[in-house]
Order: sequence, then structure tokens, then C-alpha cells
Amino acid sequence: MTNTESVRIGVWFVGARGSVATTAMMGAAAARDGNATTVGCVTEGPDFQGAELPSLGNLVFGGHDICETPLPKRAEQLAHAGVAPARLPELVRADLAAADAEVLPGTPVFDADRSQREITTLLARDLRSFRERHELSRVVVVNVSSTEPRPSPRPEHERLEELERALDDSEPGREILPPSSLYAYTALRAGCPYVDFTPSLGARVPALDELARQQRVPYAGSDGKTGETLVKSALLPMFAARRLHVLSWSGTNLLGGGDGHTLSTPENVTSKTSSKQRALGESLGHPVDGDVHIDYVAELGEHKTAWDHVLFEGFLGARMSLQFTWQGCDSALAAPLVLDLARLLARAHETGHAGALPDLAFFFKDPVGVDEHRLEAQYEMLRRFAESLGEAR
Repeated sequence: MTNTESVRIGVWFVGARGSVATTAMMGAAAARDGNATTVGCVTEGPDFQGAELPSLGNLVFGGHDICETPLPKRAEQLAHAGVAPARLPELVRADLAAADAEVLPGTPVFDADRSQREITTLLARDLRSFRERHELSRVVVVNVSSTEPRPSPRPEHERLEELERALDDSEPGREILPPSSLYAYTALRAGCPYVDFTPSLGARVPALDELARQQRVPYAGSDGKTGETLVKSALLPMFAARRLHVLSWSGTNLLGGGDGHTLSTPENVTSKTSSKQRALGESLGHPVDGDVHIDYVAELGEHKTAWDHVLFEGFLGARMSLQFTWQGCDSALAAPLVLDLARLLARAHETGHAGALPDLAFFFKDPVGVDEHRLEAQYEMLRRFAESLGEAR
């Protein structure tokens, strides 16, 4: 049986100085010292106590980012924005400073001086150094960086051999993989489990799935389910079970912060809206009219609001509607899920899992390897998966 109190696990954030990563690191340190509860952490519930997951206190943090704001300062900004209690950043300052010392410059979207093969070599060196210096059992890489535009499929994305050849032949300034997929490639090649918490392409490349299986490394994704889509996945089974015919489902999302600013770009927002709508048709078994709109409202800061209108048909063709409003603090909703996923991926890797982990669909809007979007069914898959982790030796 694993001694979870002694196993040290690295969590390497892509986007380490962003709101989600900072909140996760702040929360893990606070929970370890008894300065915060673990409300919102799914894996702290009773169904996961036998899964042999690493403890929150044994997570060691680092990452890549192109932002230069130190983590203690970022935490102060988040507390000022209402994400955390005002006194918390000072209580965990030493932990944040230690993590900040492990944050290294990431790769920009375009690099005119280095080929992508050179970039992967440098990124992998950072991961190995982090693992060796801290004597970590394993390192889980979690992508919480800004959403990217979805690139068009390319031939070299289909087979690992073709991708490796393209990277070997790559020249400075030429993009073979978008940054999220480059990080996924580097993580998997280095033997690190990988999590896509954004809707970016990441590991959703056939060649990278082949690499994950070859390297015996698990990955999970994509696009963390924290707000409006969480409510959808709980309501959709109700309509299906009662055989109420959903005619349209439209939503408007108002976002502040860096995520909202990124998604104000049409090329980026398409990745997000497509993942948010996927659950409808696949859960109900028929096309549903309507769309999701995302608007950037800077004054909302770290908070978000979603308003949904559902038009449905009942007995004798009677038309009815449901409307709901969801208001939340995005980072406070996402951060505990990130910690859950890091712990689950670390244990899955330890027990020999490789490739996509569809049993973690509960955490994602657009889960890999499965078409199940009903929240209760997803939770049951997750519960059984956790049970199997506890039984593994």
C-alpha cells in the first residue's frame, strides 16, 4: 500500500502565474496548515478516501509562464478581487515565494530564434530538473494557460512517427504544434501525466495519444467544467428522463479577468463555445437550436455570470421554458478541480494507467474518450475509478 504521507508529487503548471494556478497553490498551502477548508475539492470527499491519493500537503509546485508578476503579488491581487480572504496571501507567502522560484519562462506563441524541437528539449530539461532537485516520485503537468485558437488538422498530427519527423526537421519560426500541444508532447515524452484544463488542442492529437500509450503515461481533458456547463450536465438528464423535448438552449456568458479578455478574440472564443455546446446533442440524442455567447466585461474581474434560456415542449405540444443564472468566482471554482486532477493523475500513473482517462469526464466540458455528459453518470464513473485506484497494488 502506498504511504500517501511520504510520496511527494510535483505539479507543473503551464500558466503558473495565472489566476487558477495561483489560487490552487494558495489553497493547497492554506489547507495543509489548517488555514482553509477543502470545500470544492471533490477528492476530499468520502468516496475517495480509499484511493491512495497523494496528500495536498505533499504537492510541490512549479511551472512555466511568460508573465512576470511574482506569485505573492498575484495572490494579493486575487485577495483584493474577492477570490480569497484578505489575510491569506500573507499566511502562505513563504509557500508562494518558494513556488515562484520554480516558475520559468514559457514558450511564446511564435519564436523566431528556436525550432520547436529545440523548444521541447528546453522544456523537458526544466521538467527533469524540477523532478530531480525535489526528489519527486512523479510530476503532473497541468495546462491552465490562455485558450488558443483551434488549428486545422495536419497530416503530421495523425501518426507519432510523422510528428517526430516534422519536429526533427522544424526550423525556427515554423509551428508544427500549437503551444498547448507542444507542452503536452514534452510532458508525455518526459513521462509526465498531462491535464488539459483549457479547450486548447493540447493532447487531443492522435499522434500524442499514441505517444502517451507508448510512454505508459495517462492524460485527461479537456476544458474544466466549473459553471454554466456544470449546471447543464445536471439538468440535461432531467429533460431526457422525463421525455421533455428540448427545442433550444441559448446562453450568454459575461466574463472578466484574463480569461474573458482572451475569449474576446473571435479565433479563441470558438474553442470555448464549441466545447460548451457539445453536451446538448450528445446527451439528448437530437440537434438542439441555440448558441452560446461570451462577452468580456472587464469590471467583473475574477467573477463571471451566465444566463441560460431553455425552451422545451411537453405533453400535447405545450411549450414551456426554464431560465437560470449562475454567478461564480472562476478561479475559486477551478482551483480545487485542478488539485483533484493532479492527485488523480499521479495515482493513475503510479498504478499503470496509460492514454486518455475517460473516467475523469466529470471534470470536463469536452471529455476525451467518452460521450457521456450526464453529471450523475460521470460521477459514478469517477467513483468507480477511484475505487479501482485504491484496489491497485
